[in-house]
Amino acid sequence: MGKLLKTGWYVLYVKSRHEKRVHELLTEQELESFLPLVETINQWSDRKKIISKPLFPSYVFVKINSSMDFHKALSINGACTFIKFRNEYARVREEEILNVKLCLGSDEISDLEISNQSFRVGDVKKINYGSLSGLECEILKVNNTNKIIVRIDSLQQNIIATIPSYHMVSLHEIA
Repeated sequence: MGKLLKTGWYVLYVKSRHEKRVHELLTEQELESFLPLVETINQWSDRKKIISKPLFPSYVFVKINSSMDFHKALSINGACTFIKFRNEYARVREEEILNVKLCLGSDEISDLEISNQSFRVGDVKKINYGSLSGLECEILKVNNTNKIIVRIDSLQQNIIATIPSYHMVSLHEIA
């Protein structure tokens, strides 16, 4: 492989709503790929249906072992390009792939979703969902984009809770 490519997992960008088909075609080409899927309930006017949708829309992870694998993956119908940051192809560590697989396989984790919201320690937010709805909180720790630890000053006590980030809104968004 060239200087830019090393063996490992790469992120393949695919056409919208082609993730499952690209994953199947990669497998047919004997390339190891990973498509994390989450189950959601779609509501139509006349029915509800549980569907599997990609956790990362338009992304399929592909394990590249040679330059031939790289070119085979790009030649798949529906594949667009490999994701790049600056001049290097985005690589995902094996441990990160395993962690995503563990999260998806766990019965203790539900409602898994991704978010590109960024939270900083010290930000003040308002909780807009759940039993703590309406309370203001200060962010104490950011574990990841889905769970943060906040402090809620009420009744002259500190309540420390881990709250999903999508349950909060910035105070300036309310006004």
